[in-house]
Amino acid sequence: MSLMFIDPHAHMISRTTDDYEAMAAAGVVALIEPAFWVGQPRTFVGTYVDYLSTIVGWERFRAGQFGIRHYCTVGLNSKEANNEELAEGVMEWLPRFALKEGVVAIGEIGYDEQTPLEDKYFRLQLELAKELDLPVMVHTPHRDKKRGTSRSMDVCDEMGMDPGKVIIDHNNEETVAETLQRGFWAGFSIYPSTKMGNARMVEILKQYGAERVIVDSACDWGISDPLGVAKTAKLALESGIPEETVRKVCYQNALDAYGQSGQMKEDDWLDPSGIDQRTLYEGNSILRGGREPKIEAPGERRAGNMLIE
Repeated sequence: MSLMFIDPHAHMISRTTDDYEAMAAAGVVALIEPAFWVGQPRTFVGTYVDYLSTIVGWERFRAGQFGIRHYCTVGLNSKEANNEELAEGVMEWLPRFALKEGVVAIGEIGYDEQTPLEDKYFRLQLELAKELDLPVMVHTPHRDKKRGTSRSMDVCDEMGMDPGKVIIDHNNEETVAETLQRGFWAGFSIYPSTKMGNARMVEILKQYGAERVIVDSACDWGISDPLGVAKTAKLALESGIPEETVRKVCYQNALDAYGQSGQMKEDDWLDPSGIDQRTLYEGNSILRGGREPKIEAPGERRAGNMLIE
């Protein structure tokens, strides 16, 4: 069985280079890194600018050193929207970053505590997405999730967003029916402790099928698994889910949703450039400790690595 995977929500800035290597070996050919809260509150807009520069630059390079195509979303996350001085500064910078190569959406944005400031900056960023004709990745809150998810979709409707260009992420059993019924994409993060587990995801696929359903890992600095998409695919197949359903939720649907940006195309990884780990990014290398660089000619894909073991 040979399948390719896209992980459309992976915070790789908080992962090691070994994780890129493992993801490539598991069949991940592309990923999307959303801008997010990094654990420590940022207090100065310059630190946010540096962070955005990292996910559109260094992380794109780092992923490419293992044959993974890296994309990202840019946005002001809901938690830091509550620091209005920071938020105003970030909003001045966002249009510049949103136009950079490889940016496939505005996100992840939405609600945390569902405060007035979160609402203000959610709406402003939806307006920016409309102006730039970009998809949107919505972060649904950890607390009061059902109400927060409904409210997020209500605001998207009020702002005139096309539901087909909005990915409502971190869904669960309480939210999925409404998300799909209202025409939005339903993202599920395989983050077992707090969001969604592999076995639960399989049950959702049995009940709802593949239409507008997207599986991601949301791997970050917490207890999470960058192989969440591949492991869910494996369990789904073992549980009798049709291969075409697995392919859609672990690959095609993400491509269809974020491909609307015009920045993400299948040819990016089906007809890749070569890998040369001797390459430097602004003088920096991924190699440490005298490690031998990997060199692959264009088109020399790792077909054996794209198998679900």
